[in-house]
Amino acid sequence: MSILNDLQWRYATKKMNGQPVAQEKVDYILEAARLAPTSVGIQPVEVIVVTNKALLEKIQPIAFNQPQITTTSHLLVFAAWDSYTPERINKVFDRVNAERNLPYEATADYRQKMLTNFAGKPAEEAFQHTARQAYISFGMAIAAAAEQKVDATPMEGFDAASLDKLLELDKKGLRSVTLLPLGYRDAENDWLVNLKKVRKPKEEFVTVMS
Repeated sequence: MSILNDLQWRYATKKMNGQPVAQEKVDYILEAARLAPTSVGIQPVEVIVVTNKALLEKIQPIAFNQPQITTTSHLLVFAAWDSYTPERINKVFDRVNAERNLPYEATADYRQKMLTNFAGKPAEEAFQHTARQAYISFGMAIAAAAEQKVDATPMEGFDAASLDKLLELDKKGLRSVTLLPLGYRDAENDWLVNLKKVRKPKEEFVTVMS
């Protein structure tokens, strides 16, 4: 039941106190995000970790002046590939073959299928798919942060195009998807901290077809 207790504990922290999060906790959260499943294991996701105060101050207006941006310990920017390319698909399969000590032929048919199905997608359609993979890593990071008793605020409220330009993500073939500031709650000044967590009742959330 530990994960359920952790998820009950967490909330979308509105005020952070600026205290640093230990690097080992940040590393744990990032590792959870890295180990997240993705479609076909392609892992078209990267996480940019921002701690530079001057850069965070530039990001804040891009994120509609949300205060957590500049009081965070570490800002995680979840970004996804802007498209699938043969080079990217081939790199994935080359890594798999190398790590598993497999000959090229062992995955050749599957590789070709992915090259046909993925690399042929229009760029925007491909990004919509890669962005959904980023959300899986994002969710894992949120849960891991809760387990580590690190506060986090899931954010979609930002100008992605402006952030991409600021961080030069286009040069890496990436587009930002979500933000996750990590830190510790300022319990005395956060209006949300003591309010009851409200979710749909189970009967409205789960439908069982037996």
